[in-house]
Order: sequence, then C-alpha cells, then structure tokens
Amino acid sequence: MIHLKGWFSVVSVIGALIVLQSPLPAYCSGFGIFTQGASALGQADAVIAHSNGPSTIFFNPALMNELPGTRIEIGTTLIFPSRDFKSATTGGTTSTEDTVYYPSSFYVSHAFNDKISAGLGVFNPFGLGTEWNGGWKGRYLATKSTITTFNINPVLSYKITPDLSFAAGLDVILLDASLENKVPIVTPIGQFPDANSKFKGDGTGVGYNLGIAYNAGHGLSLGISYRSEVDIDVKGNLNFNLPATPAPIDSILAATFPGTGGKTTITLPRQLFAGVAYQPNDRLTIETGFRWEDWRSFKELKIELNQPVAGQSTITAAKNWHDTFAVNVGGKYRLNDTFTLLGGYLYGWNPVPDDTFEPSVPDANTHLFCIGGEANFDKIMLALSYAYQLQEERSKNNNVGAGIANGTYNSDIHLLGLSVGYRF
Repeated sequence: MIHLKGWFSVVSVIGALIVLQSPLPAYCSGFGIFTQGASALGQADAVIAHSNGPSTIFFNPALMNELPGTRIEIGTTLIFPSRDFKSATTGGTTSTEDTVYYPSSFYVSHAFNDKISAGLGVFNPFGLGTEWNGGWKGRYLATKSTITTFNINPVLSYKITPDLSFAAGLDVILLDASLENKVPIVTPIGQFPDANSKFKGDGTGVGYNLGIAYNAGHGLSLGISYRSEVDIDVKGNLNFNLPATPAPIDSILAATFPGTGGKTTITLPRQLFAGVAYQPNDRLTIETGFRWEDWRSFKELKIELNQPVAGQSTITAAKNWHDTFAVNVGGKYRLNDTFTLLGGYLYGWNPVPDDTFEPSVPDANTHLFCIGGEANFDKIMLALSYAYQLQEERSKNNNVGAGIANGTYNSDIHLLGLSVGYRF
C-alpha cells in the first residue's frame, strides 16, 4: 500500500481552486487589488470624495458628473514583489522568484448633459500570483500560482441636486486560475521524487456597485461607494505529473491521483469606501478616508471532485477570515496649469487569523507610501506614480499543513503606475 505522506498537500492544490494562494503583491487585503489608476495610486487611493478622472468609475462613480464631455483612460501598474521566508526549525531562508505583475485598467466616461453621465470600466479587482522555488520548505502548500479577475463595469450616474449625485452599476467578473504545488510520494519500496499537481479553472459572477457624492460647500466634499458580494462558480481540471516508478507502483499511483474535474463556489467580499476631501484653494486638495472589506465571506473552502483523489471526493477546510479596514490620507497640489504633485499614505489591516495563516496567503498588516505627478497637455493627461509597500513581519506557528513552513515571512513591494487619458 502506498503511504500518501502529506495528503494535506493535495488538499492545498485543490483548495487553490478558491484562491488559497499567495496574493498578487499590491496594497491589498486578502486578495483584493486596488491599482486602478496611477493618479489614485499617487494619492494612496484617497480619491473617494473628489474627482480623479475616469478611474473614478472604480473608486466612486457618482463623481463622473464632474467630468465634462467624453473621457478615456488606460493604465497599468508594474508590481515588483520581494517575499522572504525564514524557517522556524532550520533557520534557513527562501525567497520568491523575481516576477513582475501588471494589473491594468481601461475607462471611458461620457456626460450626456449636466445631470446624467455614463461610463464603462474594465479592471482587475482581485488577483493572486506567486512563484516559490520548487524545493522550498512549503512546496507541499504552494509553488507557482496565478489567479486573474476582470471586472466589466458599466455604470450610470445622476445628479439629483446641484450638490448631490448618485450612481449605480453592474459588476461582471471573470476569473481564471492556474495553480501548482508539489505532492510527496512515499511507498513501501522507498521515497520517489515529488509529483507536481496543477489546477486550471475559470468562472463568472455578477454583482453591483453604488456611489454617492456630496458637495457640502466651503471646499468640503464627501463620498461613499459600495461594491456587493459576488458569487463565482469555478470549474476546472486537476492534473498530476507523477514520477517514474516501477510496476505495480506506477498503476497504483495513477489510480490514486487521477486527472479529474472539480468545482466550487467562491464569494468575493463586500467593499465599502468612504472619504472626506477639503480644497482650501484652487491649487490644493486633501482627502482622508477608509476602506472596509467583509472577508467574513471566506469562512471555509469546500471542493467537490468528479473523481476521488487519494480516496476523497469532497474537501472542506476552515479559513475563518474576518472583516478588515484600511485608512488613508492623500492629496494633490497643482504647481501650474500643466503639472500637479501627488502624495499619500495608507495603513491596512489584514483579514487572515493566526490559526489559519499559511504561505499560500501570507497576508500581513501593511504600510504604503506614495508619490506621483500628473501632467495635462490640452486634451491629453499623463499620470506617473511610485509606491513602496512594507508589510509587517508575520509568523506561522500553527498546524496548517501539519506545521510545514512554520517560520517568519517578510515582504516588501515596489509599484510603478502609469495612466494616459484623453479628453474629447
């Protein structure tokens, strides 16, 4: 009989079906992404209560009424992560492979008149990505993984009064996943090289978003926006690349680890954004606010397989994430008719409790320091921003994965955002 050392590793691979892998490094909590515009990045996303171009479709679409005519904006953010692990048992260290990520966005807005505006945004609201060395201590939990989401977000905004606007939109979210880890193979005749498991799957979900913007006068404005939960049914295939073994071990392994389809449902969390902006003069705008994410939706993962893998056709694991907050302050200062300076700071708490913390989602409380600039040339707007994210040290000291990869995790991230806009 084959001794399936580390069955937890198979569970982790299947569990990756519902995003049990390392977050796409960005200033995020859980696996949310908030790199939806270079100008917003330069202000640490403190753009809920004042207009910031077409990217306001993501942050607060009620502010579209402040954008005359037709606007188009495209952008991307280059993300350079660095994550280190130090083992609690050996003291050895491991780093993730050098990888660059580039979540991107597209927006178009149009004002029909002084009361009604419409827009469309396409952006990445959630995502994951990491690549650990295939021989690292936590390889049975995670090696290489990417999850990408696209939100197609049409939205309509109506100015109820000269000072109050309301917006509503639809979120159509497409998810695609490719996730890998190692599986140890120990048999009665000896131990063989690790197997590699890989899951590929996709799914679609639909939600909605709302926004309110209010001009209180005397340079003061307020904004609130909300994004609903989105349930996504994910279907895909799990396959194993097994090591060469003699008969009859080879046939037993093939029967134990068959390629099979699998499915689950994930619930992306509700999100609430709020901000208060103050413009003391026509050059300076300052805003502070917060973000709330209801990660309590991630209570457990449950995966159903078309065929049993290692004797199991349903896998359930508790996660028990909690809701979380981020607070920020940012602003911009217009030097002249062409150039504007940007700056901001964000502090965010993470939703992952100590008892379920693992290297597949090594989230931690984070500090984000941002600077940037805008340039306006007649009909063209350019924005370039840089941000440095420092995650506080996080330790794993629990039984997730039978204690594998217990130790300390340190991460920092460099982000470079670029957006180009055009006014018709």
